[in-house]
Amino acid sequence: MTNPETPPTDEFPVQQPHPTGTDSPVRVTKATRTSGTWIAVIVATVLLVFLLIFILENLTTVTVSFLGMSGGLPLGVALLFAAISGALLVALIGGARIMQLRHRVRRAARVSATRPAERPTGPAGPAGSAGPVT
Repeated sequence: MTNPETPPTDEFPVQQPHPTGTDSPVRVTKATRTSGTWIAVIVATVLLVFLLIFILENLTTVTVSFLGMSGGLPLGVALLFAAISGALLVALIGGARIMQLRHRVRRAARVSATRPAERPTGPAGPAGSAGPVT
């Protein structure tokens, strides 16, 4: 905006500080779970495109041996199976750790619920007492 005293320019006007005192601009919309999901879908799609390009560029057949079995399959597919196996192993170990921590939290909550609430004591004795009268 211009007034009669200042000539028009291509510059943006100086932002006034937010009325609550913060310097951050006002956000009209907040991030939602749906917007986060869309971002995750876009990132996953880009990764899948790169994965498909990798597999299509590595179609050389290789021999894979495991536990006495042997077979041939494309190199890209073999590496994909190895990556999936590693991810499943990590997920299995992570899931076991999460279950262990949940069990520990439930046990701690159960123990704290059965204990009577202890009143804090200060140098004069239990809370509310005036201490010994002399």
